[in-house]
Amino acid sequence: MKILIINPNSSLDMTDVIQKSAENFANGEYEVMTLPTEGAPKFIDTYQDQSLAAPGMLEIVKKYRDEVDAFIVACHCDPNLDLLKEITSKPVVGIGEASMKLASMLGHRFSVISTSQHSVPNKQALIRKYHLEGCLASVRYPRKEFEGCNCNEEQIYLETSKDAIREDMAEVIVLGCAGLAGLDKRIQEIVKVPVLDSVVCALIIASGLVKANYSISKIRRYALN
Repeated sequence: MKILIINPNSSLDMTDVIQKSAENFANGEYEVMTLPTEGAPKFIDTYQDQSLAAPGMLEIVKKYRDEVDAFIVACHCDPNLDLLKEITSKPVVGIGEASMKLASMLGHRFSVISTSQHSVPNKQALIRKYHLEGCLASVRYPRKEFEGCNCNEEQIYLETSKDAIREDMAEVIVLGCAGLAGLDKRIQEIVKVPVLDSVVCALIIASGLVKANYSISKIRRYALN
């Protein structure tokens, strides 16, 4: 089995973080390959960013759709996910949808930990799209006192997760950015609730779909006429 993970932005550093998390989870059982998107912004933060990433993402799928068994879109806002589902018969899994739907199975309510205030409405809109409003405790981002501080990334998102559990009654934490891959187990050990690495969640689903020989229905919504 070979799964291609598309990093919708052009950051090589983030691509490396995603690849490392994916390799650790796959543990040699199947091949994972992460590619950045040429011509895309360094970070996907706005709808314009998503639009700019679309051509490069399309090219990746067209180039590799006969060589891999499944695709993963490794950005938590699931940019251009429906578009990619339309142009291939292989499974295409977004890390946002995968992580939040799995979170809804693991506890009464979940919180998404985002990287910035700007991304909160986008996450909330995506949650409504996936019909998960009733399972949502909150969408949080780091408190202002963390801006410009010398805290490391793990500490910042640990404290944000604690706030969600204590103040919002979250029972599951979703790390809402592919760049946070690899922080899940260390935070989970302290907060004592499931903490989900979104890249891992997408791999769980994508690899399972391949093993079961399930893929995207092409009868209506994702039919390419």
